[in-house]
Amino acid sequence: MVASEVFRAGPGPVGVVPSEPGGLLDVLSVAAVVLDAAGRITLWSPQAQELFGWSAKEALGRYAAKLLVADEYVDLVLELFAKVMAGGGAWAGVFPVRHKDGSTRLVEFRNMRLLDEHGGVYALGIACDEAVLRGVERDLALSVRLVAQSPLGLAVLDTDLRYVLVNPTLERINGLPAEKHLGRTVREALPFLDTEVIEASMRQVLETGVPLLDQFAIGSTPADPDREHAWSGSYYRLEDPSGRVIGVALSVVDVTDRYRAATEAAEARRRLDLIARASVTVGTTLDVEGTARELAALIVTDLADLATVDVLDSVLEGSAPTVPGPYTEQALFRALAVAAAYETDAVHAADPVGERTTYPAERLVTRCVSTGRPVLVAHLTRPGLEHIARDEAAAALLAHEGAHSYLAVPLIARGQLLGVLGLLRTRNPLPFTHDDVTLAGELATRAAIAIDNARWYQHANGTALTLQRHLLPHPPPQAAGLEIAYRYQPAQAASGIGGDWFDAIPQTMDMTALVVGDVMGHGVNAAATMGQLRTATRTLAELGLDPARVLRHLDHITAELDQTIATCVYAAYDPHRSRCRLALAGHPPPALIRAGQPPELLDLPAGVPLGAGGLGGTRFETSVLDLTPGDRLVLYTDGLVETRDDALEDRLNLLLSLLTDAGLPPEATCDRLLAALRHSDAADDVALVIAHVRPHPPCTR
Repeated sequence: MVASEVFRAGPGPVGVVPSEPGGLLDVLSVAAVVLDAAGRITLWSPQAQELFGWSAKEALGRYAAKLLVADEYVDLVLELFAKVMAGGGAWAGVFPVRHKDGSTRLVEFRNMRLLDEHGGVYALGIACDEAVLRGVERDLALSVRLVAQSPLGLAVLDTDLRYVLVNPTLERINGLPAEKHLGRTVREALPFLDTEVIEASMRQVLETGVPLLDQFAIGSTPADPDREHAWSGSYYRLEDPSGRVIGVALSVVDVTDRYRAATEAAEARRRLDLIARASVTVGTTLDVEGTARELAALIVTDLADLATVDVLDSVLEGSAPTVPGPYTEQALFRALAVAAAYETDAVHAADPVGERTTYPAERLVTRCVSTGRPVLVAHLTRPGLEHIARDEAAAALLAHEGAHSYLAVPLIARGQLLGVLGLLRTRNPLPFTHDDVTLAGELATRAAIAIDNARWYQHANGTALTLQRHLLPHPPPQAAGLEIAYRYQPAQAASGIGGDWFDAIPQTMDMTALVVGDVMGHGVNAAATMGQLRTATRTLAELGLDPARVLRHLDHITAELDQTIATCVYAAYDPHRSRCRLALAGHPPPALIRAGQPPELLDLPAGVPLGAGGLGGTRFETSVLDLTPGDRLVLYTDGLVETRDDALEDRLNLLLSLLTDAGLPPEATCDRLLAALRHSDAADDVALVIAHVRPHPPCTR
């Protein structure tokens, strides 16, 4: 029979497949010997020659006992032989056999009686080297034990990727007994896993012979369907001793605990990173609305698909927050920010940003502020959406966009409840958890402090600005012989608003006193001090005193104020004589523009700032300046020319270069100076006065 022949062993045909060399029988090299009734050798296999050393020609016809057995064992062998031949059953055991080379070897025997068609009796002996057999048995036993007792899940699949072996550990891992595996593919036995990836990996290993190690898989098993598990699998190809591919082996380790620990560590790092980013990106400007937008934008990067920030309207009005009672009162909110992780119509379901809205008691936002505690709805229902959205249409829109989980966290700063951070998940399939509540609460606390700082900042900013503008003069009256233009610009930060002031004060005999001053410091205190000095200056100006005397009186007044220092330029202009008398108290020098000449900074005695000399008095000097029609005198505070990054000399030169156009009207000149010299983020306020000399009849008295 050849390999292509077919025989039937059951309901279907079975192909005859030759075995490749190197199988188990080849390893054992089993010898076959047949003896006749007298004990003579009648058949002798090639393996017998290999095992005993005697060729068939040397062995056939000889008595086996004399050829193969040492003298001391002959009687025992003959007794056993007679028992087998008498029908006493087969005999199995280990017996010492003499080799042709004279050595004695232990051989494993299986002896049994044979009958021919004539009733003749023969003895068949099957033998192999005992040491080889014990080694194979040991290897098989170890293999079986290793597979059965291994803490790793082990399996062998044939070249069709059907299970042929599964150890008990893999049975426990997969939650299926071995019989549910054997003969089946991975797809058939374990449909709950990503079988396409697993089978593709196995085919790759079968084709290439290159093992795939530590292949990660996640899923749940029939043994634990409600719990997600993680496994690490390795695949390697199996070959027989001849190199023929016989299948693929699989080892599996349950790494669920390690996976969860790694996942929790990664989640902890993500949360810490989010909190760290909140410290950098939330509260970058002292602006309530801007801080709310920063918070919402941060939240939708990692934690939610939609975020809203609503603040109690009383908070924005600068008063103490008005918090509704538990579950009973409505609340007046103002929506400050709405942000989404992706482009979605769900943003239209939120309350419009900037609008004041009364939220009824049944809304979860109201419940959150009334109790001061987070509200978590892990799994939203359609009726539950009506307690989140502002109306039925908004609830329907949220349902359409897939809103399925909600979390509201109070914004609390310094013990006061300011508003609510609202979070929704739509595309993210996971519900909010208590860990998310903790994280959102941490972010809300940080943001609430920033919002509280911003609201107090804006309140202080408004107060200082209102006070300062109230203290500054209204448009000055037309002065005799002068056209006066002026500007005041507050600092961009509340901390910069404070003590700059200017004034044009009518005096007797058509004279006009021009004053520009700057109280050191910022904020409400500086603005209030500026008001005191401005009032004192107006009073002294009405007395018609010499500028130096005015500054000495102001110096005395300033010294009596608590730790106050100010600079000032005081000029008294007489239009009848076209003469101006000036004095400085540590103030930047005025600029003079004359027709046909380049602008210049007046070289005047600088004096010392008001209040710097104490109550002992300080000398100030009056300088006299003759002016002609068309001349201009420019008075200003240091906020116009001083910056952190530029040298003062360079800035003063820039000021002079901007004054070269003598034909530009004073009002336009003010605008030009501010546009060129003022930065949008200026940290100090500016007072600027330009006095343009006009013809005026001389005094006739």
